Amino acid sequence: MTTITVLLLGLAMAAGQAGPGQVAPGRSGSEQNSQLSETVFKNVKVLKGIPVDEFMDTMGMFASSLGYDCSSCHSPEIRTNREAFAVETPLVQRARGMITMMNAINRNYFRGEPHVSCFTCHRGNYNPEIIPSLALQYGELKEDPNSTNIYPDRKVTADQVFERYFQALGGRDRLAGLTSFVATGTYSGFNTGGADVPVEIYARAPDQRTQIIHMDIGDGVKTYDGRNGWVAEEWRPVPLVRLTGGNLTGARLDAMISFPAGIQKSFSDWKVGSTVIDDRPVQILQGSNPGETPVNLYFDESGLLVRLVRWNKTTVGTVPTQIDYSEYREMASVKLPFRIVMTWTDGQNTFTFKEIRPNAVIGPEKFVQPAPFKRR
Repeated sequence: MTTITVLLLGLAMAAGQAGPGQVAPGRSGSEQNSQLSETVFKNVKVLKGIPVDEFMDTMGMFASSLGYDCSSCHSPEIRTNREAFAVETPLVQRARGMITMMNAINRNYFRGEPHVSCFTCHRGNYNPEIIPSLALQYGELKEDPNSTNIYPDRKVTADQVFERYFQALGGRDRLAGLTSFVATGTYSGFNTGGADVPVEIYARAPDQRTQIIHMDIGDGVKTYDGRNGWVAEEWRPVPLVRLTGGNLTGARLDAMISFPAGIQKSFSDWKVGSTVIDDRPVQILQGSNPGETPVNLYFDESGLLVRLVRWNKTTVGTVPTQIDYSEYREMASVKLPFRIVMTWTDGQNTFTFKEIRPNAVIGPEKFVQPAPFKRR
């Protein structure tokens, strides 16, 4: 837990930057000019021209692909001096070379499309395996339920899955009557050392959401106002991070999933599939929009949503975020999950709610841009 905390408190001045210094196509001018990596971090050589939130996701890609944390590549001094992330260790230099190689492969063989990433070769290991594994070849075939590629089930329609989901929650009419809620409970994660701390969630239909984590060191706030998103937390590289790209899309989805009635119309295309999670059969709905990564929704045999997986593209590959929902309870004739576990390449966060007040009056001030994080 300590090393993970170090990873996310610093991950900054970075190992193997991906390059060479171009902003991804389709990014808006305002995104290009605010909080870029080379203006926030020191000694950035190749990962230039990308927003800081995407930069941190690339660090998550490195950690997940190699089974590392930041202390594996960076100077030991980072434990007491964050400036030491700028020190060029041999592994930092090696990582830059690896990213250059990866970019060259994608450019020369895949027309610049990111078909090869760090994970393609490493798959959780520092040294990529070069000898075939007979245990893998003849072992039990395991399907990854979080794959972006699903096998379509043409016997079931997306409308049927959604209707079953809505009925499991209480019915369309009751869901339509849920316009806001305030949830209170506890939060735990890498930034709390695994300890439970108080948390508040404010949500208003169709897509506004604010979470406030109360820690001794100061309050961590994440807000999506229906159009823009921000995060103000102690471990972030700057006191207030503006969300961009896939992180912004993900924040919007996290807000919308609180009010399921609007999810179906949020994607232009839906595919139906099936898989297994924890030895239980589940149905998959995969929603997609042009130019965006898809989202997978997983429903158990009762029709309830048990998992959501979304993805975010970075300059070194695509990273996943998995959100698991459980402990549904009925509140004002609508069932809501009282436990949410968010797992991503930079950590795992658990929300356990003690109370959810439906249709609470929430003032507009709850969804404005938060103040930069400030220590108490």
